[in-house]
Amino acid sequence: MMTINRKKLIPVAVLGGLVVIAAIIKMNPPEPPPRSAPSGPQMSIETTIVSARDYPVVLESYGTVAPRTQSMLVAQVGGQIISINPNVRDGGFFEQGDRLATIDPRDYEADVRISEASLMDARQALSEAQARTEQARQDWERLGNEQQAPDLVLRVPQLEAAKARVISAESALQKANLDLERTGIIAPFAGRILRKLVDVGQVVSPSTQLAEIYATDYIEIRLPLKNRDLPFIDLPEAYRYSEGASRAGGKVDIHSDLGGDESWAASLIRTEGAIDETARQLHVIAQIEDPFGPGTEGRAPLKIGQYVTARLAGKTLNKVLVIPNTTIYQGTYVYTVEAGILRRQNIEIAWQNDSDAVISSGLQPGQELVTTPLGQVTSGIRVSVVGGAKSDALAGGTPRPGTAKHAEKQPEGV
Repeated sequence: MMTINRKKLIPVAVLGGLVVIAAIIKMNPPEPPPRSAPSGPQMSIETTIVSARDYPVVLESYGTVAPRTQSMLVAQVGGQIISINPNVRDGGFFEQGDRLATIDPRDYEADVRISEASLMDARQALSEAQARTEQARQDWERLGNEQQAPDLVLRVPQLEAAKARVISAESALQKANLDLERTGIIAPFAGRILRKLVDVGQVVSPSTQLAEIYATDYIEIRLPLKNRDLPFIDLPEAYRYSEGASRAGGKVDIHSDLGGDESWAASLIRTEGAIDETARQLHVIAQIEDPFGPGTEGRAPLKIGQYVTARLAGKTLNKVLVIPNTTIYQGTYVYTVEAGILRRQNIEIAWQNDSDAVISSGLQPGQELVTTPLGQVTSGIRVSVVGGAKSDALAGGTPRPGTAKHAEKQPEGV
């Protein structure tokens, strides 16, 4: 019996000992040996020193070419077209005062002669009325009447009627001459033909459309501006312009790839008075002077309705921090180096284009900005700078057009 009891107690004692040992280990866990920090850098990067500089903003927009004046050329009198100017064809040019078409004038020449005869007859009747009036006055005085003769005695109503007929005949002659003059369709301005609608031999009536024309002295381009870009450009919005004062605003470069990469110099001349109801954007008008003049020879000419892109000169931001877009991650942070340690730093962007970003907060002049593209890295690792930081890497370059971001936050120093 003693032997059996001992055999039962041994497993219980062993199990109890294991429980005690486990409790001791749980209360006093073994500490891992301390891991020593890496003694050398884990990656090599390139950096640049951030510095403040003046930055000219250039905005980008787009639009279509439109003439400053576009109208329908219409006939003011009816008749058969007997001739048309050879330049009256789609795309043809003409100068102000050119005769573009001629309507058969013979009917109107006859009307002029009839009106001239009517005027001669009215003048003869007026002469007779004047003579009768004078004769009546003399007869009244010869009879010894001392008081003023009545108008009926002096035949004044008949005289006034004769004068009215002369005025009517003169007006009829003036209208007949005007109709005869209108048989020649004269160009109201220097321009170009968009569409020719009639030809020789066609009989037209008053108000018949002959051609669609537009002026060529200058053309206009309607350019939308994003609301976030408005604080970064000076708009031509003077309330009144004195006589002879220039209405031109900032400079605009117009580009088109239709028929080759071409560009034209333009200027902002006015700002529309209301926000576009469809796009909810403000539009400005750029103007190109003499787009078809001698200086355009050898170039692809601009076409009405042609799509173009525009680069508008905006404000120059004074003493701002400008960094490349390639150094910004997820639009919110960059990496800098401090004492050989990589640091993640949150930033705020005031304005941004395709290549550059103007920083409003988050960076300070003199900081070392990482320009090497980084993947998934951890802030706080040790790095080595290849070739040393370049202090002038952000000082040059021409900004490309773009859009404003976080426009509600003004950049420091602007």
